[in-house]
Amino acid sequence: MILSEQEINRRNKREELMRMGIDPYPADLFEVNVTAADIHKNYERNKTDYKNIAIAGRLMSFRIMGSASFAELQDATGRIQLYFRRDDLCPGDDKTLYNTVFKKLLDIGDIIGIKGYVFTTQTGEISIHVTEFKLLTKSLRPLPIVKEVVDEQGNKQTYDAFSDPEQRYRQRYVDLIVNPEVRKTFVQRTQLVNSIRTFLGNRGYLEVETPILQPIHGGAAARPFRTHHNTLDMTLYLRIANELYLKRLIVGGYDGVFEFAKDFRNEGMSRFHNPEFTQVELYVAYKDYNWMMDLIEEMVEKIALDLHGKTEVPVGDNIINFQRPWKRFTMFEAIQEYTGVDVSAMGEDELRNVAESRGIKTDSTMGKSKLIDELFGEAVEGNLIQPTFITDYPVEMSPLTKKHRNKPGLVERFEAICNGKEIANAYSELNDPLDQRARFEEQLELAKRGDEEAMAMDEDFLRALEYGMPPTAGVGLGIDRLSMIMTNQPSIQDVLFFPQMRPEKKLELSTEADFEQLGIPAGWVPALQKMGYQHVNQLSGANANKIFNDLGGMRKKLKLDVPMPTLDQVKSWTGQ
Repeated sequence: MILSEQEINRRNKREELMRMGIDPYPADLFEVNVTAADIHKNYERNKTDYKNIAIAGRLMSFRIMGSASFAELQDATGRIQLYFRRDDLCPGDDKTLYNTVFKKLLDIGDIIGIKGYVFTTQTGEISIHVTEFKLLTKSLRPLPIVKEVVDEQGNKQTYDAFSDPEQRYRQRYVDLIVNPEVRKTFVQRTQLVNSIRTFLGNRGYLEVETPILQPIHGGAAARPFRTHHNTLDMTLYLRIANELYLKRLIVGGYDGVFEFAKDFRNEGMSRFHNPEFTQVELYVAYKDYNWMMDLIEEMVEKIALDLHGKTEVPVGDNIINFQRPWKRFTMFEAIQEYTGVDVSAMGEDELRNVAESRGIKTDSTMGKSKLIDELFGEAVEGNLIQPTFITDYPVEMSPLTKKHRNKPGLVERFEAICNGKEIANAYSELNDPLDQRARFEEQLELAKRGDEEAMAMDEDFLRALEYGMPPTAGVGLGIDRLSMIMTNQPSIQDVLFFPQMRPEKKLELSTEADFEQLGIPAGWVPALQKMGYQHVNQLSGANANKIFNDLGGMRKKLKLDVPMPTLDQVKSWTGQ
């Protein structure tokens, strides 16, 4: 492993601390009795409670000024200023703790515990006067420090932001440290889940858990991940949905069950799709899809109120209003509204012609349901920004749904669409076991034609239905997509702590000749490599001002007998 100069320096500091008898990773407990947010919120109202505090967190900045210094500490709730005074920390003759440990051996990113008392500086900033500090974790990698400067017009400008999505998603731990708004997004996601859990729990529905490894992939039209169980010597699938197991519990006598499920679908990745995703599925006996539409409206409206205190939520350039009631279209009405074509009575060949006339690529594996779904996705879905229910789907599109009570050829199903994407899918659940068997057999025929997303026959589920499942309404609500909307994030990766990524490419080392091709004199290559630039691609878009300043220091440190480059030359190396 090739280390940058800063990484080498930090490892040397670690060794020096250990030589001094200071454990850089102590095992004993450090008792914390306050947070940064608590101090900022309550200190002015009750100063006597903050005369003897203990807090721990990560050092995020230093301002060392001889015998007194300021620093900034960040804990899980925010940041607060620290004030260090040498003679308070070292009341005797030995000033090592301040002069050596604090000033020379601590770095930005180190985690420390401090004790002291809260006060207000002459400039009016609430701060902690440190009387004791203890190193709790030595950081061996430098943080990408985000600098904020207020210009003469009072506008905040950010420099060196850790903003590259590839880096942020791969190194979420760094993203969370330096970008506090990211932490807020995930706090809101948890609040969203808790809002749903409370809403459903207060209605008496039972939260349950069902198998993730399943012998038959069912409950949705999707391609599964498969694995092998060695002891049982059988193929298993990561679940694509938990629907069929939850319905078994309705058969067993529960009136309402729900599960927050991790589901897995072996399909494409995009800013709206991750192969591992979260949804909540709910099944309630003696209800239908009309009742479920009312419940979803009420629940999502409550989520918006719980997170934002109002039903209007900014999402990109739009303001989405979740106030009830939501707009409702049938599937065929929606397609006709946005295409001018009535597809309700069309067969497969006519549908294929309409789809291809709109530039949709089709193939022989696509039956009526797939063609209608493609038409809806191309012409309608992206136009539905405000929350909208699409109802009454063709029977071919919904193999687990009860046939419509009044409309032949359709089923009692709805999808909730918001910001151009589906967020929920619900049915009046099919509970006729013979009809269900026939639907599964139709899916088997699609599979024979090459449809990898067709459902499999589940004999045990059919057996459960034969014992009798009461009339039931069911819904799946996508937590990830709803979180995107409620937190105003453009990509599903922004609401997943650790989204699926392609394997990280190993960075190859550039040769001296590679650096020279950028116009970098050979004499400066060792200095750049010491600064962590092991590949010429790392220079592209880098901060030229910082490189220029650092080169001045490296020239002196490495005793380089080469002319100092101009700032414009350094900018040319970075592509500016």
